[in-house]
Amino acid sequence: MNRHVKIPFFFLIPAFLLLAAFVLYPIVNTVYLSFIDQSGNFVKLENYKKVFGTKLYPLINVKNVALGKFPMGALIHNILCMIIHLPLCVFFGLLLAVLLRDVKGGSIMKSVIFLGMVIPLIVGGVLVRFTLDRDAGVLNGILRAIGLGGLVADWTVYPNTALIAVILGSVWIWTGFSMIVYSAGLEGIPIDLYEAAKIDGASRWKTFWRITVPMLKPATIIVVTMTLLWELKIFDIVYIVTNAGPGGASDVMAFRMYIQAFELPPNYGTASAIATMLTIITLGFAAYMVNRMTKS
Repeated sequence: MNRHVKIPFFFLIPAFLLLAAFVLYPIVNTVYLSFIDQSGNFVKLENYKKVFGTKLYPLINVKNVALGKFPMGALIHNILCMIIHLPLCVFFGLLLAVLLRDVKGGSIMKSVIFLGMVIPLIVGGVLVRFTLDRDAGVLNGILRAIGLGGLVADWTVYPNTALIAVILGSVWIWTGFSMIVYSAGLEGIPIDLYEAAKIDGASRWKTFWRITVPMLKPATIIVVTMTLLWELKIFDIVYIVTNAGPGGASDVMAFRMYIQAFELPPNYGTASAIATMLTIITLGFAAYMVNRMTKS
């Protein structure tokens, strides 16, 4: 009996070794590097102080935050991304899932919308940059067509619009995921509930708020969790669309970590400090949302 119990654990050894080599060791080594300097000396929290105390591209630019102008700092930009990007993705994903549920050709439309998730993020970033281009961009073309040519701008090169441009581009890319999750959630709602509501004389609006929204709570938790993780580690689209510019106006933590490690005179200590903070924040959000998911 003991032999039969132990045998399955031997099959877990290869997976555990891969996990240890490519996940656990990098995490532990990153935390270790965040406490040492370039010479390998233990410097306690100095790298973390440098990250927050630097005058060039700080994580939090207190002065600009108070003035309400960009750049506000990479950490604040990530927070703004969550504040703007998350509600839009949840709203549009749910709206599209409901509208296309019983529409003829809805599956085709969903496939087209989901393309934003399927294509590589590098390609998505190029498409977003092209869409927002001053001369050839679709957005500016629409503004000219409806007589709002005065609003035409190169949205990715001005400090006050660069981050918003990146966020709205991310909405297009991520809404497909939100829509698919909500579509799957809608399929799991018993049709009897809608029939009973119709017999009771409930309006479509009341049916939506009293039946659809509560029954989609598990799907909403999944969408919110995955969207928050995306927003915290967002990098590719920022790198392609704005390169965190102009002047750091669209900088985010993952991009700042990359710059610290590979493009500036390399400082793996400060880059590891940013990576450690980003990991702690991400794991904190993930643990909270998973806890909510299990309770629901």
